[in-house]
Amino acid sequence: MKSTNVSYGHDHVFLGSAHDENAKRTLWVVALTVVMMVGEITAGYITGSMALLADGFHMATHAGALGIAAAAYGYAKRNASSQRYSFGTGKVGDLGGFASALILGMVSLGIGVESVMRLLQPTDVQFGTATLIAIAGLIVNIVSALLLGHGHSHGHDHDHDHHQEDHGHGHAHHGTDNNLRSAYVHVIADALTSVLAIAALLAGRYLGWVWLDPAMGIVGAIVIARWAWTLMGVTAGVLLDQTDAHVAEEIRQLVEEPGDATITDLHVWRVGPQAHAAIVSVLGAATANADTIRERLQPVHEVRHLTVEFRPS
Repeated sequence: MKSTNVSYGHDHVFLGSAHDENAKRTLWVVALTVVMMVGEITAGYITGSMALLADGFHMATHAGALGIAAAAYGYAKRNASSQRYSFGTGKVGDLGGFASALILGMVSLGIGVESVMRLLQPTDVQFGTATLIAIAGLIVNIVSALLLGHGHSHGHDHDHDHHQEDHGHGHAHHGTDNNLRSAYVHVIADALTSVLAIAALLAGRYLGWVWLDPAMGIVGAIVIARWAWTLMGVTAGVLLDQTDAHVAEEIRQLVEEPGDATITDLHVWRVGPQAHAAIVSVLGAATANADTIRERLQPVHEVRHLTVEFRPS
């Protein structure tokens, strides 16, 4: 059996093309969020607003998640060429995202319980002050979304850099930086929670609907929990080397369509935001060999680390 790799003396640096830029954007958003988080939590306790407290604690989890993301970017960069990691550190961001999802899930449960208690035992709320703070929080969320959103789109722009001339179709989602994506989606969820808090406070001030304030706290907890569950599923799939069905099917078609080779074993998994690894075991006729199989797979731009095992039939 002949086994060959796509190249010789190659490295295993599978960081995203916008890794450094995304790290800087994340640090800026962390700083903005921490400042606003302290203001909202303090104002929430002073004014007695559960919706404002929920938004503040949501921003605290957001700051924690972004802090983990920033640390993941730094660690991945420092250890990108380390021999300790067989396939590099491209999945460190997914590990950070999974950790953030676990933390957010627990915090959403705490916010939900506290909101229910406030719903059953209402407290006085200083609606005017609380509303101003919530509006300030929403502004911070919008600025953060603009910062991260630009980086999110910029990361997709690099999806088609490799072998695009041979690849008839592109699939942007294969190049997603889950570290940045999780931060971006969380900012959007944060903004929604801020809007809910503002709506509840205004309704309480002008319509007397005091019950709506803790009710919005419950809604905010649900939003956080849903986001955490989604992020957990996406990152867990990467950490467990889930097969990318699209890339696997594309590899199978390119190898087997000429009719002189059959794939007997195929492994395709993600090793970085814009990189997959693949091990392809092939049983082929005398007209094929490991080199021809590699040539057929050149159009698969997602695969950055390819190992071909060839056996003559």
